[in-house]
This record gives sequence, structure tokens and C-alpha cells, in this order.
Amino acid sequence: MFHIEALRSSVEALRANKFRAFLTALGLVIGNASVILVVTISLTSRDYILDQIQRIGSNIIYASYEAGSNGAVTANADFVKLADVDAVRDKLGSRIVAVTSVMNSFDRMRIEGKEEDVTITGTDQYYPPVRNIEVLVGRFFDGDEVRDRRHVAVLMQKLARRLFGSQAAALGKTVKLHGLPFTVIGTFRERQTSLGLSELTGENVLIPLTVLKFFSQIERVDPMYVQARTASDVEPLTSEVRSILEGRHRKGARYTVSNLTEILATAKSVAAVLTAVLVMVSAIALIISGIGIMNIMLVTVTERTREIGLRMAVGAARRDVLEQFLAEAVLISIGGGVVGILIGVAIPLSVQFFTDDVQIPISPVSILVAFTVSLLVGLLFGILPANKAARMNPTDALRFE
Repeated sequence: MFHIEALRSSVEALRANKFRAFLTALGLVIGNASVILVVTISLTSRDYILDQIQRIGSNIIYASYEAGSNGAVTANADFVKLADVDAVRDKLGSRIVAVTSVMNSFDRMRIEGKEEDVTITGTDQYYPPVRNIEVLVGRFFDGDEVRDRRHVAVLMQKLARRLFGSQAAALGKTVKLHGLPFTVIGTFRERQTSLGLSELTGENVLIPLTVLKFFSQIERVDPMYVQARTASDVEPLTSEVRSILEGRHRKGARYTVSNLTEILATAKSVAAVLTAVLVMVSAIALIISGIGIMNIMLVTVTERTREIGLRMAVGAARRDVLEQFLAEAVLISIGGGVVGILIGVAIPLSVQFFTDDVQIPISPVSILVAFTVSLLVGLLFGILPANKAARMNPTDALRFE
């Protein structure tokens, strides 16, 4: 431990050169603030992305036919069919929450005075819970309406506003799809954007799948969604869904069966690598700051050569001189480090006063690492100047001009 006298002498020396001490510590202020901010931004980004993915449904498995070079007749038979959906539902039983299927078609509608293409999505009553759909006005069609092939429709909120001015005004209105009238019974939106992994384009009309299949020449479910009951069963169920589909179709037919667990794992890996790279960049700033401290301390030793000689002449031991200059380096580095930590913590905390949508985590580990690195920088880069001062010959030091 440093002696009290060494600390007192170091503080007095730093007070005598306040501006120099400030400039020397500035590098550590910036470096430490950067470390904490980098880690905080990385953690916030990672948590936000993972939260977005999990809100889509981390227990969701989606399956579709992987198109190849087969002839049209063969490919048509290989597409996922409604019978495949029923087979998955029957075989997986209590291990799943629900299975829902999607078929897509297109038609033109007159919107805001001009003809536009609109995506018509056929599905069933299980679609809202599996796909995390929020009904905003009215209701979604039920199992009876799907079974009885009722001409009912649910509009995505943006399309409802463009067609009828507001979502409430859309209820009870009639829209024509493929020449047939459909009664609008509700409007909806995705609770969470699906990162381009969705059949929902923003302006969809949802109708019962049992009706839409009569508008399509080919029965093709694309995709089929399976919601696992537990997250731990997602991977095994993914393999089983693939086996069921392959077992019900010709040998060699290939199906894309995936889940968001893979995306979650990838996102975590990317976040970890990004954090490591950014921390390394910040660490370089700390090393440069340490070199700056060493450089200034070497200059300080040279400037105070006569003072060192005088202290040794009146009885100061070499260890006392070493402790004094080492203490100066450590005080500069710790002082700069603490200020940098305070700035690095204050900025994320101040952001939370302006938004409640994003939670900004402050990593205690990053604070501990930043403080530890500051201390080590002072010790490692201060030892050379302090050792140089302690090794001076008192007689030569007193003669120094």
C-alpha cells in the first residue's frame, strides 16, 4: 500500500499541474465511458432483438415445400396439403398448442380511387393465437364459419383505413374478392413485426381457408405453423414435423421446416461477437491513454529531477520516491476512470427519462472491468517513470539543470 505521505505529495504535485493532469486523464475518461457505453449499447441491442424475435413466437415451427426441379404434376403433389396439417395435428397431440395453415391468393381492389393488388390470405380459427395476432375492432372468424365456408373477412388495419376511412367504419361493410361478396367482421394487426418472416404484407385480407382453396387451382399450404407447448420441445418437434411431411409424400421431396430458436441462437452469437470486437476497440483507447500517462510521467520525472535529488539528499529512500510517482500515475488513471464510468452510466440512465419503450441495462461487470483496467493502466504504465525516478543518483540529480 502507498504511504500517506506519498499520497499527499502526489496530490500536491497534481494540483500544481491541474491542466496537465486533466489532459492526461482525459484519455481514460473517454476510454472508460466508451467501454461502458459500448457494452450497454450492445446489451440493449441484443435484448431488443431477442425480445422482438421472442414476441413473434419462439415456440413456433413453420414448414413449407422446398421447390426443386420437379415437373409441375410432381411438384403439385408434393406441396403441403390440408390433409398434412390434420396429420400433424393428430400425431403430435398434446405436445402442441395448435396447428394452423396459410394459403395465399391475389386479387385487385379499388383503393383510394385506383386499382391495386391485394393479398388474400386463407387461414383458420387457430391463426390468431399461433401468429400472435391482435384483433383491434370486431372479431376473428370462428371454427363454424371456417367449416361452413362463410363469406367473412378480416382486414389488416392499414387496409381498413384506406378502404373505409377508419377501422370502425369497416365493420359490416362488403368487399368483393374474386367476384364474391365478403362481409368485414373485424380488423387486426400483428402484435409484433415478424422481421420479414411473415405472409402478412401490411394490407392483407384474411378469409376462411375453406373458401380460399376454391379460388386456387392448386392446394398449397405455405406455410404451415405449429406452436409447440414448451420451448424445450421445439427442436424435437421440428424433426418430427419434417418426418411426417416426408413420410406422406414421395421419396426425395424436400421440405423447409424451421423454427425461431435457430434465429435466436444466431442473434445471441452475433451480439456476443459484436460486443467483443467493440470492447477490444475501446480497450485500445485505454492502452493509448496508458501510454499517454507514461509519457507525461516521464516528462514529469525529468522536470522534477532536482526535487528528486533534494528529497534523496535529506533522507528519502528510493522506495519513497517510487511510491510517490507511482501514486501520481494511479491517481490520474483512477480519477479519469471514475469520471469516465460516471459519464458512461449517466448517459444510458438519462435516456430512460425520454422513453419507456426500450429498457437499457447497465452491466455491473463492465463497470468493474473499466475500474480494474484503470487501476492496472496506472500501475503498469506508471511503473517505468516511477522506477526511473527511484534509480536516480542524488548527486547527479542535484546537479541537473
